[in-house]
Amino acid sequence: MSTPQDELILEIGNARQLSKLLLPIQPDDHVQGAAEARLTLVEYGDYECPACGTLFLTICQLHQQLAEDVRIVYRHYPLSGLHPQAQLAAEAAEAASVQGKFWEMHDLLFQNQNSLAEKFLEKYAEKLLLDMDRFRKDLKHRTFEGVVREDFKRGVANGVYGTPGLFVNGVRHDGGLDAQSILGKM
Repeated sequence: MSTPQDELILEIGNARQLSKLLLPIQPDDHVQGAAEARLTLVEYGDYECPACGTLFLTICQLHQQLAEDVRIVYRHYPLSGLHPQAQLAAEAAEAASVQGKFWEMHDLLFQNQNSLAEKFLEKYAEKLLLDMDRFRKDLKHRTFEGVVREDFKRGVANGVYGTPGLFVNGVRHDGGLDAQSILGKM
């Protein structure tokens, strides 16, 4: 028979386990930076989320400051109920990825968060010199819907409940989205 103290210890242990990144970096993840980097950031993000936009700027700043000492991993977590264009934007990033331009599309999407309708996604693809027939076909047929949904499911399994879901060196970061707060986790 367990005591209330035993139950509290179990609850604390479960909370600690949920605060760690349960799914390590996978071969199919979008990764920028070396595996040996001192700082690894795993983001579950939504291209239409204002807080993710703030984190994007911070990550750019950290990348400039730390260069080879930072590794960035991006996983999709579109909150379609709040951000109706986030799902298709994530699929556009995946469509760009198969053409070798994930990070370029990722950056354009965050730099243009208020312009994520399909007509704008096509303009970004043109700017990146993507094969437009293939890009349009991928969006029309929702080729990467399952890939984006799988990232979302993995986020839920990792205890992500909103965006951005950020893990710093394998531990969930629930603090500020500024460089100083993130670097404090190193």
